[in-house]
Amino acid sequence: MRAVILAGGLGMRLRPYTAILPKPLVPVGDRPVIEHILRRLVAFGVDRVDFCIGHLGQLIRVYLSEATDVFNDLDCHWHWEDQPLGTAGALRLIPDLEGTFLVMNGDILTNLDFGELMNVHQRSDALLTIAMQSKQVNIDLGVIESDDGFITGYIEKPSLSYDVSMGIYVYEHAALDHMPEGPCQFPDLVQRLLAAGQRVAAYPSDAEWFDIGTFTEYERATHHLKENPATFGM
Repeated sequence: MRAVILAGGLGMRLRPYTAILPKPLVPVGDRPVIEHILRRLVAFGVDRVDFCIGHLGQLIRVYLSEATDVFNDLDCHWHWEDQPLGTAGALRLIPDLEGTFLVMNGDILTNLDFGELMNVHQRSDALLTIAMQSKQVNIDLGVIESDDGFITGYIEKPSLSYDVSMGIYVYEHAALDHMPEGPCQFPDLVQRLLAAGQRVAAYPSDAEWFDIGTFTEYERATHHLKENPATFGM
């Protein structure tokens, strides 16, 4: 199985940590999040990983070159993003992508079943599958419903539920044919696929999942790992 890890972001929401460390090297527990990711991928049979890197990316490469106890047999390839290409456009850096492959952000801590995700994708006959999770969004204000200047309803501090992307995807190479020239963000690619009548599958998951791109999620992930180390094989 082949995977692509998107690790070229600046990590602005985690400053000042990411002024000196790329986001994938921010530690969660006793190892950086990129090591958690790779251990999980290797356990599911991933034997080649392509890294799309930019900001302080050389530090990621140096760290992984020293972690030979886990990744000595992993075929790693490095692709430099000199200018931001977007969360889909960065895949253009990889010259030999083909077939079916996994793509994920380099700042995610999860125990998602990658094998089941891949199986669902292959059964779906879709060009792209998006792992998603239901999240509650709390509105800390009274929400007013009105019509023609009159109140028709009032909901005090409602909680809304949305299915959100986990930043983990399975691609068919043909999905890349729908990218425009220049930078391309992932939501733009999804919209282009849908407009072209292509199938985009959804993979709902209740796996543990933390996007450590913000201080709130980083602290939540650190606390969860401390209290539940077996969740991520610690």
